[in-house]
Amino acid sequence: MASGELSRLVVGISGASGVVYGLRVLDACRELGVESHLILSRAAALTLAQESDLTIADVQAKASVVHKVGDIGASVASGSFRTLGMIIAPCSVRTMSEIASGVTSSLLTRAADVSLKERRNLVLMVRETPLHLGHLRTMVKLAEMGAVIAPPLPAFYAKPASLAEMVDQSVGRALDLFGLSWRPVKRWGEDLQTISSGGDQ
Repeated sequence: MASGELSRLVVGISGASGVVYGLRVLDACRELGVESHLILSRAAALTLAQESDLTIADVQAKASVVHKVGDIGASVASGSFRTLGMIIAPCSVRTMSEIASGVTSSLLTRAADVSLKERRNLVLMVRETPLHLGHLRTMVKLAEMGAVIAPPLPAFYAKPASLAEMVDQSVGRALDLFGLSWRPVKRWGEDLQTISSGGDQ
């Protein structure tokens, strides 16, 4: 990024369960002064209606810039548009698989492909369990391509008192991968006291 240029992060929200992760990424970007470029899939709109009281307009209002999922001519579809990279939160198996194939059919997966080809961070908060062998092989392929697979798993060492705290810890740790430090994250050895093992294994 050029000196003085506002940091940009592409934020994708797919149709997997866990739309709250994407919402909190947008909130975090606003708090951190990061320009967020939102791509909301059509399936994500359905999940939003099931998991939240927010409207699509409410979600879009959280972003700095909103791109239509079918707009393959958007700025984020080009590698010349500089960003910190892209996070897809949550990331469905379908979205993950399309990115791995390299055959992208929407702006969501095209922008992810751009992050990979430009050697920028691509963080996929994959939401699926249990995982069959095909899922695991796809994850390996993406990791070999340079993506980071970051399922939103609870960090119990942070002693979360609510579901909201668990979500924020996962989101904050994902943002760490872009060099973004978000206030709600509880860090081992800083906010949390370390435990000495006394040499026992």
